[in-house]
Amino acid sequence: MLIDATPAGTAPEKVFLDFAGIEVATVSFLRESVIGYRDFTRSSRQNIYPIITNPEPTVLEELEHLVKALNDVLWCCWLDARDNIIRQQFIGELDPAQRQTFEKVRELGMSTAPQLADRFPDTGIGTTAWNNRLSGLAAKGLLVETRQGKTKSFRLVLEGS
Repeated sequence: MLIDATPAGTAPEKVFLDFAGIEVATVSFLRESVIGYRDFTRSSRQNIYPIITNPEPTVLEELEHLVKALNDVLWCCWLDARDNIIRQQFIGELDPAQRQTFEKVRELGMSTAPQLADRFPDTGIGTTAWNNRLSGLAAKGLLVETRQGKTKSFRLVLEGS
């Protein structure tokens, strides 16, 4: 049902999965619904970016347990009454290479693998390695990937993170 309700478009679109008022969600439900949906959208509908919204503390705790066990990460935010994002974070932890790449993209706002290789030559990371890291973060739904000719550019799904 969630998959059927997912828009199919060419422009990147955030899909907010609102958990406000939901006090209990099991790890198995979250794995099959949230992680399953994220994986489906990231593999078959490249421009859909699911984001956990307004999780109650008990649900947030289950999500944290799940992503830790899966060595994964998810975007999470809290919305006010007008659906403005008032706080955002990702649930889970990135490995040092992923964290470094995420921070570089955050610092630059938008970037490509060649730009990162040129801008940070002291890291010793080549264009291919930067591209692999960026693509990995996009597969997790943390970065929006946009094609510009032969090059892909990347930016954060949730700005200001």
